[in-house]
Amino acid sequence: MSARKVEQEIAVRHPRETSALFGHREAEAALLNAYRSGRIAHAWLVGGPQGIGKATLAYRMARFVLANRDANAPAVRAAESLSVHPDDHAGRLVTTGAHGGLLTLERSANDKGVMRTVITVDETRETISFFGSTAAVEGWRVCIVDTVDELNPNAANALLKILEEPPQQSLFLLISHAPARVLATIKSRCRRLSLRALSTENVVRAAAEATGTDVTDPALQEAAESSEGSVSRALALLGGDSLQLQTRTAALLASLPSVNPAELHALGDALGTSDRVALASFLDSIERWMAERLRAGDANANLPRLARLAEVWEKIVRAARDTESYNLERKPLVFSVFGMLAEATR
Repeated sequence: MSARKVEQEIAVRHPRETSALFGHREAEAALLNAYRSGRIAHAWLVGGPQGIGKATLAYRMARFVLANRDANAPAVRAAESLSVHPDDHAGRLVTTGAHGGLLTLERSANDKGVMRTVITVDETRETISFFGSTAAVEGWRVCIVDTVDELNPNAANALLKILEEPPQQSLFLLISHAPARVLATIKSRCRRLSLRALSTENVVRAAAEATGTDVTDPALQEAAESSEGSVSRALALLGGDSLQLQTRTAALLASLPSVNPAELHALGDALGTSDRVALASFLDSIERWMAERLRAGDANANLPRLARLAEVWEKIVRAARDTESYNLERKPLVFSVFGMLAEATR
């Protein structure tokens, strides 16, 4: 990068700690209007590309509902957004993760400190006791699933059971990067709320807010322009030599089905052994290339090829999760990924 390089381990706040929302006024208005109508759907599937603010919106909604339990209160009727005053007690509890009316389901570490690749059924069953308890808090209770894509099959079925018979004053906010892949039985019990990729300007503003970087920083602008509307992608690009790594990956992808072993070795070395930012950047390049292939051409004429690519992508995702979870060497993953892609594109 021509401008100042930001350290790879960027200090990025958790979505529950981020009060500002950029570029999703229509989605925010939909949630606000539904709440004060008194007939809000008990479950929402908040979908869209990764890193565009879905979780931030979900926590913003949770904060507003738990801070304004009466949908008919004057403050709710007059509200123009889901913003809550920084000094609000309920809002502060949500921000710190200490509010008794909020449950978050997300991947967690196992007893060895290794991050799980899925949300487990035992964690999902916490919703039963959470919504069944009367001692902790009165009124609304909110459950955020971040993300529903990461529920294992048993966990998805456990969530479905409570969605089928939702308790009174319950609100589920299910975040998904790929809503089309969510179980049809879960989707049928949710109202869909689709968020679009952000403009470059909004990516700059959101990334600056998340990192404390000045919005005029040239490095931030460069990362935002290459982010395709994703704040998380922009943050990854800020985290080191990710732009160069993506360029190298793109060149190898363009040469498929031919592969250059020397270049694969070089790419594997560039990924390092434990750099999560570099690994995420590599996978992001593969995902974007794959999405372009799946969207291109006549779907019917290329159905066998598209099916092979879709199957390969599922294998890549599983392999990448294992590599990250168990902190495995990156170079074997690089060779495996390009081996599968070369075979699928012949």
